[in-house]
Amino acid sequence: MKPLNIAILGCGTVGGGVAQILTKEKELLSARAQREISLKYIAELNPQAAIKRFGLEEKYFLAEGQPVTIDKILQDKDIDVVVETMGGKSDFVHNTCLNVLKNGKHLVTANKALLAERGADIFAQAAQNKLQLGYEAAVCGAIPIIKGIKECFTGDIIESVSGIMNGTSNYILTQMQLQNLDFAQALKLAQENGYAEADPSLDINGGDASHKLILLIKLAYGLKVSMQELSVVGIEDINKNDMDFAKEINASIKLICLAKLKDKKVYATVRPMAVKNDNTLSKVNYAVNAVRLDNKYSDTHFLIGKGAGSTETAMSIVSDIVFIARHGQVETYNEKEQYVLGDAKEISFPYLVSFKTKNLPGTTGLITTCIGKQGINIETVGHNRFSGETADFSIETDTCSLKTIEAAIEDIKKEKPELLLEEPKILPILY
Repeated sequence: MKPLNIAILGCGTVGGGVAQILTKEKELLSARAQREISLKYIAELNPQAAIKRFGLEEKYFLAEGQPVTIDKILQDKDIDVVVETMGGKSDFVHNTCLNVLKNGKHLVTANKALLAERGADIFAQAAQNKLQLGYEAAVCGAIPIIKGIKECFTGDIIESVSGIMNGTSNYILTQMQLQNLDFAQALKLAQENGYAEADPSLDINGGDASHKLILLIKLAYGLKVSMQELSVVGIEDINKNDMDFAKEINASIKLICLAKLKDKKVYATVRPMAVKNDNTLSKVNYAVNAVRLDNKYSDTHFLIGKGAGSTETAMSIVSDIVFIARHGQVETYNEKEQYVLGDAKEISFPYLVSFKTKNLPGTTGLITTCIGKQGINIETVGHNRFSGETADFSIETDTCSLKTIEAAIEDIKKEKPELLLEEPKILPILY
């Protein structure tokens, strides 16, 4: 059998990690695949920097004495698999991925933003050409959640997927919780330690986690969800009081991705939640990722590990390559949409609602009365934190919908428009 020849587009952090594993572990990987796996080309704008950084041989960056180009890779009939690690969702990257498949080559990528936002025709092209589209590395780095859903649980029904799918936000929230830092301090620390970019927007506003959840929803439920359709709340407004309020009810605040199947509808959201300490997700700290699957027949499963990093992400890409070497042109796609997207505001949770109000007599009574009028039972009222003329306190509710919580808040505004100094913070409580 001819070798499985690999080409890599881009030799940055992830691409360089892939090249290192493919070259250092060639014999082992080939034995596992029962077929020789051979790195042939790397297309990179700055090859000398990549050679120095990753200790790679110059031959991978040259074709007939000239720098390897993407066109050369696309036209080379000996290339079987192309690994895209350029990143981004530009027209250039999107069209390059399509052209890889149109030229009869398998595609492996870690590009979650591209697949989540512009991946429909990429998935369709792979299916049309009966080619593999490997994207294990696109969701939670080293955690094998894609293969877990695609291969291991095909005999089950996944009733919910929940998890911590962004390491940067988890690092920030962990520092706030354990070191008593405010948000700005924790973000600065994450940037200083390489966990957050100079522009951390996609990590802290829930965008990166949303990309991953969209891919898992497609895989688990065959449902295409756009970024615009997904209910997303970031962690930018979480403060020390929120951390204290969560601690009072034996919970930790985490940015949670959740997709829940009920009555042929998938309810999905990405938002900060107060995770009860009995839930394993509450103990997943710093830059670690975790995914929890609750299944109809096999109950609960946790996958926990590193969600980013050069070798961690590269390992998942290489595992896709080995799978392709073993199985070749065999792929199944769950394109039949048997479910619809439900309104995330209808998901039933207990809620932790925190208020900043004027320090006026009767405030707690007014707020609890308005909540009770909506048929919501109150579990606990947290300790009041007074600061001059303002007061901060929280209320833990029984199970209800977000719609009823929001209706109660509107009633409070009508009863006493000047009472609330800012919008109440609403955190679902995850058991």
